[in-house]
Amino acid sequence: MQVQGSIEQRRHLIDEPTRVGAARRDAQQLAREQGLNDTLVGRVGIIATELANNLLQHGGGGELLLQPIVTADSRAIEVLAIDRGPGMGNVDSCLRDGFSTAGTSGTGLGAVRRLAVEFDLHSVVGEGTVVMARIGSLCSQRFGAVSISMPGELICGDRWQLAADGEQMAAIVIDGLGHGPLAAEAAICSAKAFLQAPFDPPHSVIERAHRSMVGTRGAAAACMRTDRQGRVCYAGVGNIAGSMISAEKSQGLASHNGTLGVRLPRMRQFEYQRPSNSIFVMHSDGLSGRWDLARKDGLLHRHPAVIAAVLYRDHRRERDDATVLVFG
Repeated sequence: MQVQGSIEQRRHLIDEPTRVGAARRDAQQLAREQGLNDTLVGRVGIIATELANNLLQHGGGGELLLQPIVTADSRAIEVLAIDRGPGMGNVDSCLRDGFSTAGTSGTGLGAVRRLAVEFDLHSVVGEGTVVMARIGSLCSQRFGAVSISMPGELICGDRWQLAADGEQMAAIVIDGLGHGPLAAEAAICSAKAFLQAPFDPPHSVIERAHRSMVGTRGAAAACMRTDRQGRVCYAGVGNIAGSMISAEKSQGLASHNGTLGVRLPRMRQFEYQRPSNSIFVMHSDGLSGRWDLARKDGLLHRHPAVIAAVLYRDHRRERDDATVLVFG
C-alpha cells in the first residue's frame, strides 16, 4: 500500500532577486532532510533557481511552493512555480534547448524538464503560468496537492491523506475549525483515524474521525474510496467540496452538514460509478467552489499537481487555510 499525506509545504513569495537565493537554499535543505543524494540536491538547487528567476523575469513575480513527495517506494522534492503573468504564447519554443532565461544559471525550462523525473506546465496568455518539477524517484500514483496556511499563521489547520493499493484508492481532506495550532490539532486527529484503516467504508472512517476529535475544536472532513470495478464511495461532514470530473461532465459529491468532534449527523454514504479517464478534486473552503475545469483551456489533461496549483492560484480565499487535492 502506498500512502502520501500532508507534509510541511513551504511557500516562498518571489518578488525581488534576493528571494531567489533564499528559495534555493530552502529547497536544497529540504532535499537533504529527505535523504536525497548530493547529485539530486544539486538538481533541486538548479531547478529552484531557474523557476524562481522565471517568476521574476517573465511572470512579474509569483510563488514557489516546495514539498516532499514520499511513499513506500519513492522519494522526491516537488517544486511548483505559480504566477499571474502574461503567459507563454509558444510553450514549445520555451522548452527547446538553447532557449535560456536571461540572468539564470541554468539553460531554461528545457534544462528543468531534463533534470526532473516528472515535469509539466500549463500556461495561458493573459492568465499566467504554472510549472511543476519533481526531482528524485518516480511516484507510481498520479496526484497533486497544495496545502497552505492563511497569511500570518505558521501552521496549516487543513490536512489531506491519500492511499493507493493496486487499483484501489482512498483519500481524505480535513479542515480544522478556524485556523492555527488548535485547528491543526483537530485535523491531525482525523488524519490519524483515516490511516488506521484507509480502505474501510468512508462512512466508517468519518465516524472514527469524529470519535478521535472529541475534545478538540472539531473539523469538517470528507473521505472517498474507489475500487477495481469503478465504484466510488463518498462520505463527508461539513464544507469539504468533492468533484468527479471527466471530459464529458463534472459531478459534485454529496456531504452532510455538521462539525466532526462536536456533532455527528446520521451518516449516509453515497455511491457513484466512475467514468473512464476521470479525476477527483477535493478541497477545503479556503478555495471558492466557483471553478470549472472545462473553462480552463486544456487544464483537465495536465498533471494533477498542475491542476491543484492553478485552482489554488485562481480560487484561493486569502482569509483561510487552503487545501486542494487532485488525483485519478
